[in-house]
Amino acid sequence: MDAVTLRELKQQAGAVSAHCRFHAQLEKCRQKTTKTGNPFYEVIFADAEENLVLRVWNNTPMFDTCAQLSARTFYEVSGEFGLGNDGRSIDGKNWTVRALDETESAEVLAGSGALREKQEVDYQFLVDSIDQLGDPRLNALGKLFLEQFGDRLRRTGAARDYHHARRGGLVEHVAQMMRTAIQVCEAYPMLNRDLLVTGVLFHDVGKLWENAYQESGFTMPYTEISELIGHIPLGMEIVNKLWRTLQEDEERSAAWAHLEPASDRVRLHLLHLIVSHHGELEFGSPVVPKTPEAQALHYIDNLDAKMEMFDRGYQVAGELARNVYERVRPLPGRLVAPLPKWEGSWGAGASSEAAEEPVPLAEADPVPVPEPEDRAANSPEVSEATDPPDAPPTSPEESRAEEPRADEPRPDPF
Repeated sequence: MDAVTLRELKQQAGAVSAHCRFHAQLEKCRQKTTKTGNPFYEVIFADAEENLVLRVWNNTPMFDTCAQLSARTFYEVSGEFGLGNDGRSIDGKNWTVRALDETESAEVLAGSGALREKQEVDYQFLVDSIDQLGDPRLNALGKLFLEQFGDRLRRTGAARDYHHARRGGLVEHVAQMMRTAIQVCEAYPMLNRDLLVTGVLFHDVGKLWENAYQESGFTMPYTEISELIGHIPLGMEIVNKLWRTLQEDEERSAAWAHLEPASDRVRLHLLHLIVSHHGELEFGSPVVPKTPEAQALHYIDNLDAKMEMFDRGYQVAGELARNVYERVRPLPGRLVAPLPKWEGSWGAGASSEAAEEPVPLAEADPVPVPEPEDRAANSPEVSEATDPPDAPPTSPEESRAEEPRADEPRPDPF
């Protein structure tokens, strides 16, 4: 049996446990205590796309195994896995571990074949897009950045949670944003294409010191500089430093001196794209977007983040009913399956065999009409049932599927 990724394990897990094996790095193995004083382990495995939380109770054969596990070590885990009693978490039974060798560990670190190929294509797209910039200053700035920090970029996540939260996720996020930006510039010729594309490249550059994964693992450490300054001011600092480096070349500086628009103004507008890309003061931008490129960048960033949330949500959220899935934070409600694309033909000459027979309205899913007693149950005087007060706490991974609360603050999706 081939090893599965953690995402595949979650997708395949059902009410009845099934045997499978996966390769992953042990992120954490912590002993905790239940409310009644019984010890248990919380074990967190990670691969290039997902985390998996397992709870190991003291009356299971895996309890003694947990005491022998070493954090940051790559393991093969074999056992029976299925959905937990809550219908969301993964429950593991009778699993065993084997430490991976260096070759196997390197393969886990690089991610699945599909992910590796996607990130290679995305990174090359960044290189090619920067190479095509017409403005010599932005062209040189982008190339210098990729030359100095390309390797670090390729192991940085776009976020700690919610979207592209994986090793190399920032490359995927920036590349997809860049594709969108190029198309938006076709639709809106007033936009400065060189400026917008460069702004996409640099908008999250501070995350290279905020969301960078360790060179040999899937842990995204916290750092003092990212906590005290944040990725937006860090991004400004990196751009200014690279700009100064370029201007130290006297020949280049002289060539830039008479270009229009003036070099200082080009740098200023690029910095504005970085500081305003969150769009609102409450989301951490010190200023709101004040140029067409800044506004476009903000919406492109938000759009790509949201599309990634939907894409991942459909892969990991539990199905509640036909075409209805659990909520995935920070999206505002339960997910509904998207409408499939039309793939038939239409018009003169179209084959009648290609078109499906329409479903009669009477046979389609009926619109539910509540009976009189249902109306009473749904009246304002009757409140919805809530979780019992002694319900077990959920992990951050599990809590994403909960319904939004009325008093829930708006999350920062960036």
